[in-house]
Amino acid sequence: MSERLETLKKARARMIEERDVHTKVLAAPFDRDKAERARNKFIEIQMLVDALDRAISGEEVILPKG
Repeated sequence: MSERLETLKKARARMIEERDVHTKVLAAPFDRDKAERARNKFIEIQMLVDALDRAISGEEVILPKG
């Protein structure tokens, strides 16, 4: 695996961890201020995860598997 692909996958894993923190806030008893901030951060991070997924897919197409 290329260093670039490995770095992208590590970044994705890190963002998933960060997203999970905000998911827990959203699942907790409702607090308007906390929920609003968590929702916005969740959406922002999910957009980043989606972008990382696209970048990873692009790298995997470039690199031969095996």
